[in-house]
Amino acid sequence: MLDIKFIRENAEAVKEVAKNKNIDLNIDQLLKLDKERLLQLQDIEELLAEKNKLNELIPSAQGDEKIAVLEQGKNVKEKLASAQPEFEKIKEQFEAMMIRVPNLISADTPIGKNEDENVVVRTVGEPTKFDFKPKDHMDLGEALGIIDMKTAVTVAGARFTYLLGEAAMLQFALIQFVINTLSDEKIVSQLAEKVGNKFGKPFTFVVPPVMVKSEIMKKMDRFDPVDDRYYFEADNLLLVGSAEHSLGPIQMNKIAEEKDLPIRYVGYSTAFRREAGTYGKDTKGILRVHQFDKLEMESFSRPENGLEEQNLFVAIQEYILQQLGIPYQVIAVCSGDMGKPDYRQIDINSWIPSQDKYRETHTSDYMTDFQARRLNAKYKKADGNTEFLHMNDATAIAIGRLLIAIIENFQQADGSVVIPEVLRKYMPGGISVISRK
Repeated sequence: MLDIKFIRENAEAVKEVAKNKNIDLNIDQLLKLDKERLLQLQDIEELLAEKNKLNELIPSAQGDEKIAVLEQGKNVKEKLASAQPEFEKIKEQFEAMMIRVPNLISADTPIGKNEDENVVVRTVGEPTKFDFKPKDHMDLGEALGIIDMKTAVTVAGARFTYLLGEAAMLQFALIQFVINTLSDEKIVSQLAEKVGNKFGKPFTFVVPPVMVKSEIMKKMDRFDPVDDRYYFEADNLLLVGSAEHSLGPIQMNKIAEEKDLPIRYVGYSTAFRREAGTYGKDTKGILRVHQFDKLEMESFSRPENGLEEQNLFVAIQEYILQQLGIPYQVIAVCSGDMGKPDYRQIDINSWIPSQDKYRETHTSDYMTDFQARRLNAKYKKADGNTEFLHMNDATAIAIGRLLIAIIENFQQADGSVVIPEVLRKYMPGGISVISRK
């Protein structure tokens, strides 16, 4: 969340951001509640001080003086009993509005209402051309016996799938490729240097929990829209929609040492989403499913290095796609399409031949200290003072969507699929082609 002091001093700028992010929020009402909250808090603190002073007088007071002191104490107690519920009511209203205040946006974020106003920053590679009519990944996957949605529908319902044989092998080849890439200091250093990031520190691999308490998801500002989450109220737990949801809280209520920054993690987890509000959208295939696997990057850095960390994350995403040989576009996400906690969001869309267009496979979110304030995640500076960390998260690979891109871009006229060369060493037996049995 934003600092209330900043909001008081920059009310018009915050109003403009809320407008640009399509968030209906009355900042003037928030500031009014803030003023009432502070006045009531001051009254309560004065009453508590008076109560403490009277309590100190009681032991030495005698006769009429003691009666007067006790009477004053009773009056103060009654005033407190009346004031505190009203203060709690105002405080609750204030906090409910505060968590709806969006993060600021970077100077280079396009201003727009929705995804139609996102801006293509660059296109890398040419859309894959075929001398035959290309098939979609489901037709290919079913014919090859590597994707089975029909059985999954019977077992689990719509938007679930079985990956079989080489498709399952390909998933773990992708995982191993990304882990090896992000743990390789030489590769990370080269990519960091390319974008002006002076930290070549590799990533620590993490297998995090896939369930998170509701209060933690709220601190991450990822609880809503709760309709898109699998929420088990009796247990106060939610299934994560990304490893980011359980990677970010690693630094909660901790103080990192400046010398250890940036702290970089890459987490692997299964992710779960109800896909609420997407009825009839991408119903065929594995592009939009309830359960999928991801590798997610997370970074904690000094404020002055936050933007550099995001640029590194985007460079890593591009490196992965370049190594795989998949054409893509880098997209600057506009204000109206970005998340409430995002300061700057960059997406990457990969070419999907069957749809004759680019579809989102990667996203990168720079949060500044928006999440860190809620998480109380800080670092100790060289001068001994503490400051909130800046946080970044980004997709390393959303495996299902990358499988679609690989299967469709590397399909052959006979219905087989060539495995990208960079992945072959991770495939059992060095398999280079997926073909009909």
